[in-house]
Amino acid sequence: MKPLPTIRQLRYFIALDLHQHFGRAAEACFISQSAFSVAIHDLESLLGVSLADRNNRRVTITATGKSIANQARECLGHIEGLMEIASLSHGELTGPLRLGVIPTIAPFLLPRLLPAIRATFPKLQLYIREEKTGQVYKELTNGDLDLILIALPYPLRNTVSHSLFRDRFLLACCEDTQLIDPKNYRIDELPAQSVLLLEDGHCLRDHALAACDLQKPDAINRFSASSLHTLLEMVNDDLGITFVPEMAAHSALLQDTRIKTLPMDKASFREIGLAWRQASTREAEFKKLGKLISETAARQQTPAALLHQ
Repeated sequence: MKPLPTIRQLRYFIALDLHQHFGRAAEACFISQSAFSVAIHDLESLLGVSLADRNNRRVTITATGKSIANQARECLGHIEGLMEIASLSHGELTGPLRLGVIPTIAPFLLPRLLPAIRATFPKLQLYIREEKTGQVYKELTNGDLDLILIALPYPLRNTVSHSLFRDRFLLACCEDTQLIDPKNYRIDELPAQSVLLLEDGHCLRDHALAACDLQKPDAINRFSASSLHTLLEMVNDDLGITFVPEMAAHSALLQDTRIKTLPMDKASFREIGLAWRQASTREAEFKKLGKLISETAARQQTPAALLHQ
């Protein structure tokens, strides 16, 4: 009987297809580049086809390689499905779980959430990947992640999304700001260039603009920040005002600053939710985890912020 590719070889080739670079793919798989290259070469020898064209600067997956990468993802999905079915028999969250979380949630929710997970699901082996929404969604669809914790709405295909709670937006400004009157301001009358936001690619920017219904484009400063920490440093120096999620207002990010937060309209919020692949058999487990996340968030939010549970 002809030998079959190993699961490890398939995982390595999927990583190569994703990263289009031997060094980055090897790093993602936590092995040396030389060992990674040998594994891909062995896979090509086993299959009798060329999977990638190589030169000094780039890797191009061949047409046959693309088809094999897609089939490899399906194969691994079925194998993981076997493991998921077995885990369901235990009646609780057990074994490895690869969770993607976006940067505007991770530092604010995880410090409270992780101890609760360890106490509630002691047999769960949780691996966390922190990246922007587009990247964790891509890794979810590629099979590199099992579950993602993101802000909604976000265009998702071939997934199931499950809303957990509302994270309201607050207006953040320097306590002695000269830009607005904190006691008597209107969103539709903010000064030109006064609103600082994250750069394009951060869903928090889009959610803040939509939720806060900012009608004056000239109020948005042309300068944008690459992180929420940088954004708040500028607000602290009264270079502008911004909109922050309520979960960030309860974090260490605002400690020892001159920033104060102001309530906004009740319609100014983003939804926090989980998403997983439609083919996953672990929906019941994921909803259990979602319930724990909602309960954890409730302890640092007012009850009005909750959607359900």
